[in-house]
Amino acid sequence: MKKYQCSLCGYIYDEEAGLPDQGIAPGTKWEDVPEDFVCPECGAPKDQFELVG
Repeated sequence: MKKYQCSLCGYIYDEEAGLPDQGIAPGTKWEDVPEDFVCPECGAPKDQFELVG
């Protein structure tokens, strides 16, 4: 599983953990996260995230 970091605030989306509070189940791959996803910390759009691991 991979991790993606918000380039604006540093928040990390972990595919293994998902974001259950936002309806994104654990194990959800980044490409399966909805295109209208925004960073839960700063509100940055999905295209501001970069692969980190």
